[in-house]
Amino acid sequence: MRSVDYHDDLKEVQGDAVLAALLSAPTACAPFDRLEWWQGLADCWDSLPLVAVVRDGDQRAVLPLMRRGRQIHCLANWYAFRVAPLFTPAADRAALLAELAADLAGQSPHLVLSPLPDENDETATLAAALRQAGWTTFVEQCDVNHVLPVNGRSYADYLATRSGPLRNTLKRKADKVAVTIETAFNPDSWASYEKVYARSWKGEEGCPGFLRQFAAQEGEAGRLRLAIARADDRPVAAQFWTVEAGTAFIHKLAHIEDARSLSPGSTLTAALLEQVIDRDRVALVDFGTGNDAYKRDWMEQVRPRYRIEAFRAGWPGTWPGIARKALHRLAAGLSRG
Repeated sequence: MRSVDYHDDLKEVQGDAVLAALLSAPTACAPFDRLEWWQGLADCWDSLPLVAVVRDGDQRAVLPLMRRGRQIHCLANWYAFRVAPLFTPAADRAALLAELAADLAGQSPHLVLSPLPDENDETATLAAALRQAGWTTFVEQCDVNHVLPVNGRSYADYLATRSGPLRNTLKRKADKVAVTIETAFNPDSWASYEKVYARSWKGEEGCPGFLRQFAAQEGEAGRLRLAIARADDRPVAAQFWTVEAGTAFIHKLAHIEDARSLSPGSTLTAALLEQVIDRDRVALVDFGTGNDAYKRDWMEQVRPRYRIEAFRAGWPGTWPGIARKALHRLAAGLSRG
């Protein structure tokens, strides 16, 4: 018999051994799928988590959510590359999501779920379950995700496929900075990263405490790859990656503006790619969300990320939102026509 429970205390989730195993390494294959990641988000932004858990015997489905007024959103922010429903092996995914979609009607009249992947039909299956359960459902692309499938290549083989200008830049500037790559968390190196970030073109860090805690956890687990470029012993660029389950995740990168002529960011990216391809032997490099032009220099594929917005049409408060989304869909269709 299927049941749905909601947890605002994430410690409760750990009481379910099957669920706790699903949400911890090595079963969880990305940081965004782990309970400690969700707890960090909830603590840093003082948000009210609502982790939805569907049970059917030994089968589980879980989707990290949070309340925002009368709406329910995914438990995520700009640090998360994606949010997706998670399942135990051999689970009946469609049936479990159908149960969740029906039950969510008693929690909120308005769902806003993003950024969702669809490489394994996550978005399509969830949207179908919501429609079947009576939700008025809209799906739209909200972002992109740049990735590099390694396909068994060495770093040298990969580099040979990059553009001539990029390869020339790396050749000319490689000896302009000294590069270190650390796999254990070092407070002094993290302080250097923070100093570089503060003097870079990037905006103010949203929650530096969350990121530092995450880096420390990844370092303890051996998943951290923190690279610093120095010119005359001064940190001028820094990048924060992690490696897990055959994927390298590029979380943060920054360089000091007055060091731009040294191309320290390109040199760091090349050094880290050599590390993760030749030594860590990853199968995929994930450059996160955002359609920044520099990502196309290094990555080879672009995957869409989606937003599902779903309404209970029987609640009058949702009617303006439904009308707005319907008009937007109509206008998009007319422009394509």
